[in-house]
Amino acid sequence: MALLVCKFGGSSVASIDKIKNVALRLKDMQSQGNELVVVVSAMGDTTDELLELAGAISDRNSAREMDMLLATGEQQSAALLALTLNNMKCPAISLSGWQAGIKTDGIHSKARITGIKPERIHNDLALGSIVVIAGFQGLSPEQNITTLGRGGSDTTAVALAAALGADRCLIFTDVNGVYTADPRIVQDARKIDRISYEEMLEMASLGAGVLQPRAAEFAMHYNVDVEVLNTFNHQSGTIITEVGKMEKQRIVSGIAHDFNVARIALFDVPDQPGVAMTIFKVLAESKINVDMVIQGGMRSNRNDIAFTIERDELDKALPLVNEVVAKIGASGMSYGQDVAKVSIVGAGMQSNPGVAAAMFEALADAEINIHMISTSEIKVSCIIDEDEVNKAVQALHAKFRLSEVE
Repeated sequence: MALLVCKFGGSSVASIDKIKNVALRLKDMQSQGNELVVVVSAMGDTTDELLELAGAISDRNSAREMDMLLATGEQQSAALLALTLNNMKCPAISLSGWQAGIKTDGIHSKARITGIKPERIHNDLALGSIVVIAGFQGLSPEQNITTLGRGGSDTTAVALAAALGADRCLIFTDVNGVYTADPRIVQDARKIDRISYEEMLEMASLGAGVLQPRAAEFAMHYNVDVEVLNTFNHQSGTIITEVGKMEKQRIVSGIAHDFNVARIALFDVPDQPGVAMTIFKVLAESKINVDMVIQGGMRSNRNDIAFTIERDELDKALPLVNEVVAKIGASGMSYGQDVAKVSIVGAGMQSNPGVAAAMFEALADAEINIHMISTSEIKVSCIIDEDEVNKAVQALHAKFRLSEVE
């Protein structure tokens, strides 16, 4: 008998008919002798609808009250699924995140899970129930409801799998698994049967929307095998696991892209100790994540610094950057939202020289200009104009022959 943690995304539970479909699948899985813990997202566009309701009141609402509101979407899904299972003579109980023992820090809308006390879940499993848990939420040390940010139900599921010692975490969505590129852009993109934790973490962080980055991080840290598969068919999906369990390493596993990017540049920054710290500390204190950073060549003891952040953080970042410009004596700043990031990811890149050169060659051949470059052992990312993304992804997919992935 296996203990499985299953997560169903918003598209999987978007209507009562789809919830019934999920319930039938769970009943079948339980009949095979599995113990089931199920994490659900809000139904369809519920989160967006709740945001719209709150926006009609104000565009500067309390973060605490917004978390209180948004957490209701997942609770609705959990209760409806439990009701459906019970009406199918399949015992089930729904739990909110805090009833499930999920503890978080106190950062509203971007909380991190700090611990899980799963005693209640174990007790309900022992009674033969399917335990349905509202994802995306937990309880802070101040006893406030907090939410984990977009895609947080993925993190809930993987964290619960780790805390419960589950045999596997199954992430059910509306695609068949992780692909070599977005199939909407590359028609011959291939499903990847197995991918390493490191590769999945990079791809998730770089814009691949199949799994939330923190979920991939949890899986890697706690060695939780995760399978991404389709709610609406019974095909095998993509297994995310440690490199040692994979038959072979590909040089490049996939192409990721991300439109949620903005670029900020500071001009004539004094070249002296502590200046970079001053710039980025202000952003860090406001929980604004900085991605790429480039420092230009020095002239007259001054240089330019450019960096990228998430586009939806730009309005919050600009007043802070303007204050820093005045504080450090820079001559000015500029910003742009018309850029995007395209990346190649592969565990085999670290032992195969020339991969970056091949990427740059493919983009050059497609007449795509590169604004910024960032690398790690298993990825290379480039900032390009956003209207060039489709062409870039197609060119890179062809360059590395990813349609031939086995």
